[in-house]
Amino acid sequence: MKRLLTVLTVACAGLLAACGSVPPAPAANAPKQEVRVNIFPGGFNWPIWVGQERGFFGRNGVNVTTINTPNSREQLTGLINGQFEIAMTAVDNLLAYREGQGAVPIDGANLIAVMGADNGFLRVGAQPNIKTFADLRGTTLSVDALTTGYAFVLLEVLERNGLVLDRDYKTVSAGGVLSRYNDLIAGKHSATMLISPFEVLAKEKGINVLADASAALGSYQGLVAGVRKTWADNNRDTLIGYIRGYRSALDWLYDPKNKEAALEIFIKNVNGATRQSAETSYAILLDPKNGFTRDAAISVEGVKTAVQLREKYGKPQKKMQPVESYVDTSFHRAARP
Repeated sequence: MKRLLTVLTVACAGLLAACGSVPPAPAANAPKQEVRVNIFPGGFNWPIWVGQERGFFGRNGVNVTTINTPNSREQLTGLINGQFEIAMTAVDNLLAYREGQGAVPIDGANLIAVMGADNGFLRVGAQPNIKTFADLRGTTLSVDALTTGYAFVLLEVLERNGLVLDRDYKTVSAGGVLSRYNDLIAGKHSATMLISPFEVLAKEKGINVLADASAALGSYQGLVAGVRKTWADNNRDTLIGYIRGYRSALDWLYDPKNKEAALEIFIKNVNGATRQSAETSYAILLDPKNGFTRDAAISVEGVKTAVQLREKYGKPQKKMQPVESYVDTSFHRAARP
């Protein structure tokens, strides 16, 4: 009997030691840690809205406040300068500022991606009179900034369809996807890269979708949670709480029984959304294969594609670092159940 108690004691100690590396869920009465999250406006923020409204962030010890950004310049410089803790941004934006290729000359060496969100949901949207890529010759397309974001995806898709920048078309910087969407609807530019569900709203206004850019590239990492590495290391439990809340929101969204409540949240948060556009967006963003990344993990292969595009189109041209230097998956691993 004495020997059995000893074995049980050792076994329990081992289990406690193994669990010690994973932060426990915060007590219900513990003060919530304030986390400011910078976002581009759009339906791809659905998990965040759910996390806020359904209390998933709060249950994991964080109180999330979202801040809209007009473009990647303000988002990345704000993140670097500590104006907010997390930026939901294209992974390529982090690559750009890490490598000194951003639109603003600022030191982004401290940036790191800690969580994945989606494959970009990238669609090339064009004016009603433009039916094919060939119709884009001699026109002007809009991008956020030609040095960052999804601009390189647009350049690559156009090149694969026989069009070369400056020879066949020009680009103009027009800000984030909401600004580009509004300009496209207003007829200011011939085409742009839209992010779902903006193409759903655009189609209702006669805009043509020429290509699913994300599918054309194969594996591609779109939005990620970007942070300053020093902040992440000093606020590990808070960051893990955010990731846990986000993952719980994804679980809730992907549960069919929550569809009606999810649509209500979408319509409330997306300007101009209708029941029909919300339904269509639900089918796209929650597609089992191509929707939101189910476990919010970063796709290493997807980041590799972004790195390859930056090596091809980034200026000044340079050899990039290994993919692993741009991501830290330890926080995501610690957030798993």
